Amino acid sequence: MADATSEETDTRLPGDTHRLTVSHCEGDVYVVDVRGHRLRVDQPTEAGGTDIAPTPTELFAASLATCVAFYAGRYLRRHGLTCAGLGVSAEFVMATDRPARVTAVRLVIVPPPQLPEGRRAGLIAVASHCTVHNTLQRPPAIGIELAP
Repeated sequence: MADATSEETDTRLPGDTHRLTVSHCEGDVYVVDVRGHRLRVDQPTEAGGTDIAPTPTELFAASLATCVAFYAGRYLRRHGLTCAGLGVSAEFVMATDRPARVTAVRLVIVPPPQLPEGRRAGLIAVASHCTVHNTLQRPPAIGIELAP
């Protein structure tokens, strides 16, 4: 075993690690770069931002809602059904005490109008097991550190 004092410790995650970067743009605006895609994050004007993009917390709820929608869409296509009309709405509630956090999320799946009654339970079962929902049910270890 190598002596930790003689060589740097590798704190990167092992395995199939996915990466993204966040960079400061201006004020409360940050840019996220992931797999060649770019999006911005900001704060509302009443919180000191310029409100040119969603907040990180809004993106958190959007991530859950879009993951549910993705799984629902895959379920529909797998059963030869249309995704036309499929949607998901999300509401979330912020804690009134500290630490700042989301205390509740409500998702409503709007199924395609032609969804057969016999496919409704399957749709909700599959959508309820999306990757983001699974992650929230079994939270990952999170490490926050400063770069050297």
